[in-house]
Amino acid sequence: MALVPKGDPKDGALNLPWSEMFRSASLRLPKQKEEAPPPKKSQSKGKASAAADIGGLSLEPDARLALYIAMAHAGLATALLVLYGLYRLLADFLRPLQWALLCSIPLRETQRALVAFWEPPLRGGLSAAVLALPLAAVRSCGATLADARAALLRRPLPPSPSFPRLLRWLASSFLFLLLLERLGTTAALALLALSLAFFAASPKPSSFLSRAANSRIAGRTPSSRGLLLTGGILRHLKTLVAVGLMLGMIVGFLSGSVFFSYKITLEGKDAVMSLKSHVENGNYSEKIGLKKWLDDNDIPGLVDQYSAKLYDTVWEQIDQLAVQYNLTDFTSGFRHFLISQSVDPSGAKGKELITSGPHPYSMKLQVIAMHVKNREWVEIYRELDSFFRELLITREDLVVKAKGLALQGTEIAKRLLSSGTSVLGGSANLMLSIALHIVSGAAEVLNFVSQLMVFLWVLYYLITVEGGGATEQVIDLLPLSKQVKDRCVEVIDHAISSVLLATAKIAIFQGCLTWLLFKFFKVHFVYTSTVLAIISALLPILPPWLSSIFAAGQLLMEGRYVLSIVVTVVHLIIMDYGTTVIQEDIPGYNGYLTGLSIIGGMTLFPNALEGAILGPLIMTVVMALKNLYTEFVLADSEETSS
Repeated sequence: MALVPKGDPKDGALNLPWSEMFRSASLRLPKQKEEAPPPKKSQSKGKASAAADIGGLSLEPDARLALYIAMAHAGLATALLVLYGLYRLLADFLRPLQWALLCSIPLRETQRALVAFWEPPLRGGLSAAVLALPLAAVRSCGATLADARAALLRRPLPPSPSFPRLLRWLASSFLFLLLLERLGTTAALALLALSLAFFAASPKPSSFLSRAANSRIAGRTPSSRGLLLTGGILRHLKTLVAVGLMLGMIVGFLSGSVFFSYKITLEGKDAVMSLKSHVENGNYSEKIGLKKWLDDNDIPGLVDQYSAKLYDTVWEQIDQLAVQYNLTDFTSGFRHFLISQSVDPSGAKGKELITSGPHPYSMKLQVIAMHVKNREWVEIYRELDSFFRELLITREDLVVKAKGLALQGTEIAKRLLSSGTSVLGGSANLMLSIALHIVSGAAEVLNFVSQLMVFLWVLYYLITVEGGGATEQVIDLLPLSKQVKDRCVEVIDHAISSVLLATAKIAIFQGCLTWLLFKFFKVHFVYTSTVLAIISALLPILPPWLSSIFAAGQLLMEGRYVLSIVVTVVHLIIMDYGTTVIQEDIPGYNGYLTGLSIIGGMTLFPNALEGAILGPLIMTVVMALKNLYTEFVLADSEETSS
């Protein structure tokens, strides 16, 4: 497009539109510099959007926290719902599950110990497996004699765990008791003296016995058949040990209860018989003046007097019943006739028993009896005729009584007719009730079998599982890190072992010690004292000297006063030593808190036995939670504050 010049052509160079444009442009130049920011508007918009993005990123942790809280609430609600569903599903099996969890704790430890004991002999062949128990007994006796040698020489005992050492002492004492019963006192004491002399002369007798036993086993070459048999046993050793422990626990509990009940009953019966013979032979009635007291107070006369009063009271009750049922004549006549035939009426007892005059019927019966003895048949006929004439009923009385009997018969017939309609219903109801009882009995049997199977399977799983015991199986369900899980399992296992395992170990030690000690001193109440020792260990609220009462009482009655004091003191000292050693081996055990938890459990739960077991278990869980809270929560808060 052509530009048309404005103005004259002469002034073209000066008056061109381009000059005007440049002039106006030069005049608007500062405004253009001031208005330079408009292109920066897009830049400012970019900055604003960037700032908005940055603000969104700064709000993301809050949103994430809210999301986490919502997810935690949902997870908690889901967990509670699942737990409630499991509770409703396993409501009938809570008790078997509970006992399986409790029994798995000691049985799992026992299974580990037995597997560790039997694995080396089974790998060595059949001969090594057969000689395992005798060699273990020899090693136990050797270690016990080494401990005795160290005690005699006043040296520290060899390093060894406390409870296995106590078990070695008990096993050696049992073997010595067997030798004492088989060989006699002299031979057993001589053998013990020779063993102590050998161990006192040898520098390391226990290591010598171990080397001899190992060389004896290593010197034998195992046969292929023996290795085949022991190899099969070794492959299934854990299963066999677990099944054996379960069967041994059930059969041992039942047979032990029956055996101890039988022995305690025999001990009580023998004690009563011996006490009776002792009293009869001792003639204590004359020693304490009982016979003189009986003679001075006329006790036989008082007995006769009060017996007569007793008879009168009984006859009064019979007379009242006779009046109630309109049988006074019959009872009075029968009473006088019976007493006159059994007791002489002229005697003192007859006068005391017959408090009222003779009845006419009884007199007639006595007269008839006398005529029969004298064979006076005419008089007998006369007496019988007069007797029946007195009993003869007139015609009017007979009609009246017949009417009464007819009315009674009609009433009885009506009742029979009305009740006869319900005979069929009653019989059907009876048959239905019998069927329901049979079905309910079968249901109870089925329920028992199902609970028993649940108990056995859960117990077997908890004993043989490789991942860990019941505590580790429960902790693995929680959403925690592996380090926290391991620490929780360690703390809870320690808390449980500090109460349950310590109580079980103390009960085993005290029961075995009481049986061995009282068997050695030939105390009569051996099994009664053993049961009391076990109960006092399981229930720390009972005093430990409770099991020594029967032995001390028997020895005192036999006149062995010094032996009674010695046995009681030795029993209490050894029990206290063993309890102290076991408690020191498991730190955190407190007998006072255990006793309080047992009392609380027996009060809280309906079954006292379950309360005595679950009370300490609840206390251990609370202690474990306290320790975990102290370690994880309070320690973290102290670190953040510092």
